[in-house]
Amino acid sequence: MKAVTRTEFSFEGQKSVYHGKVRDVYNIDDELLVMVVSDRISAFDVILPEGIPFKGQVLNQIAAQFLDATQDIVKNWKVATPDPMVTVGVKCEPYEVEMVIRGYLTGHAWREYRDGKRTLCGVTLPEGMKENQKFPEPIITPTTKAKEGHDEDISKEEIIAQGIVSKEEYEQLEAYTRAIYQRGSEIAAKMGLILVDTKYEFGKKDGEIILMDEIHTPDSSRYFYAKDYEADFAAGKAQKQLSKEFVRQWLIENGFQGKDGQQVPYMSEEYCNSVTDRYIELYEQVTGKKFEKAESEDVLARIEKNVSDYLASRK
Repeated sequence: MKAVTRTEFSFEGQKSVYHGKVRDVYNIDDELLVMVVSDRISAFDVILPEGIPFKGQVLNQIAAQFLDATQDIVKNWKVATPDPMVTVGVKCEPYEVEMVIRGYLTGHAWREYRDGKRTLCGVTLPEGMKENQKFPEPIITPTTKAKEGHDEDISKEEIIAQGIVSKEEYEQLEAYTRAIYQRGSEIAAKMGLILVDTKYEFGKKDGEIILMDEIHTPDSSRYFYAKDYEADFAAGKAQKQLSKEFVRQWLIENGFQGKDGQQVPYMSEEYCNSVTDRYIELYEQVTGKKFEKAESEDVLARIEKNVSDYLASRK
């Protein structure tokens, strides 16, 4: 299958389209958003030059399953999934922060800690921690939502002081974040996994807080294998991860971290297919279902027909 790295549809009622790092979002009559999850892959806030076949389907179907599994906690934006790579949802006014929650000291938090920082987003970190160690309690480390470039760490106090989110609403976002993470952790545990960290995006519709975008996918979350965690941690070994962290590590090993002047290493077809295999492995581990590759003869035509038929059916 040829990866889908760009879409340029024209749906009935379409007012605009936004091309994000991974998603192409079509505004239908200022009421619905048609989110096409492409096969683009980004790392270090850079869109990599090659797409990953079936990655969009993996992300979209995991997100749909977890949105359904958490809708009793907080209302979410999802209305339908008319195509394996598409979610249609209600248009919300997004909050300009991403709610990042971490149960373990790894990734960005570990890199900051290793470099001597003991405060992250206003949260004081205990002394003497090791990489991949579990926090006494999950910590929330929000970031700004950059339209371009890098998201920036920000504290709860700064968010409230700058008027980005009111104190009352921010505390509600924190409560929802902890509850959804707890639910995701429980589901992961049943699958033999640890939900290490993740991020959520919220918006507002008719005065109500709505969970938006994707949740608990390998692009927004990190998973460890539970059976190996304790032994690997005690031995100081790297944890086997189900996330796209392995892509970041491959880039780092090949001299790329998104810094000025650095070149993205060559991504061979063989390498891209190996990334597909890792995404499918993650899908099957996280959902407990066998991944079924969608019809891929002409993916763009399939998406266009499925979405157009769905929009017509709403009239």
